[in-house]
Amino acid sequence: MKELTDKQISTYQFKDDGTIPNNPTYPLVIYKDLLTSNDQAEQILAHNNWLDAWRGGIFNQHHYHSNTHEVLAVIIGEAFLQLGGASGKQLAVAAGDVLILPAGTGHKLVDSSNDFTVVGAYPNGISYDFCTGQSQERPQNVENIATVTLPAKDPLFGSDGPLFNYWQ
Repeated sequence: MKELTDKQISTYQFKDDGTIPNNPTYPLVIYKDLLTSNDQAEQILAHNNWLDAWRGGIFNQHHYHSNTHEVLAVIIGEAFLQLGGASGKQLAVAAGDVLILPAGTGHKLVDSSNDFTVVGAYPNGISYDFCTGQSQERPQNVENIATVTLPAKDPLFGSDGPLFNYWQ
């Protein structure tokens, strides 16, 4: 893993757009160009108790998780993601980038290279829900988001990681 500088950290706070609630407290945090091809993302995440790791792509429909935070480590390729719902922001991501999405943050794949692969995981291995912004799911999901607590560790840097400079 490369050494992280403040210049490599970006944050985005998304408002509730009426469909995707996003997180009212914590911003999306992105560590740019941090992982190397030699890093074992699953092992790093597991060491910091971000568990139930999987490898694959990102769904091409707006969705979010109301019951847990999520980390997405881009390990191969590049993509454009729509973050924060339809009224959010489209961002380019590439191998080495790590996105830490607070509960409720909308995310969707817009376009990607054929080899685009992420490793995803959740604090304490919480089994995530899959929410798409349906009106009937909204009241309970907004309540769920409000009860998701801070993770014990930054997914890459542990207890004293920079995530806690942005999530308090």
